[in-house]
Amino acid sequence: MSPIKKVNKVTACAHPLAHQKAADTLKQNAPKEEELYDLADLFKAFADSSRIKILWALSASEFCVCDLADALGMTQSAVSHQLRLLKQSRLIKSRREGQSIIYSLADEHVKKVFSLGLEHVREI
Repeated sequence: MSPIKKVNKVTACAHPLAHQKAADTLKQNAPKEEELYDLADLFKAFADSSRIKILWALSASEFCVCDLADALGMTQSAVSHQLRLLKQSRLIKSRREGQSIIYSLADEHVKKVFSLGLEHVREI
């Protein structure tokens, strides 16, 4: 007999306590609601191909806006707009070098998330 039974066209677990220990552990280790919202916002920042192009470029080297625009075939205005959003999401950082502002990935975590995502896509 199947562990799932139908009740009023809604499936219900026939063994509601079968995974109680795992469920209790999950509840104890659950992230805070605010952390989940922040995580969702982080992934939203990855949801644009222009931002992905910029993150890909910055995973290789640091760049100023004009070099990024040239390398990626985008306008400086479009790159600047996306850089602002990436900076607000704390995925990139900047520093001043003379008259230029140089952009780079915020830390190794960003590079790992990007690399793992690309690896996953390439496996499909």
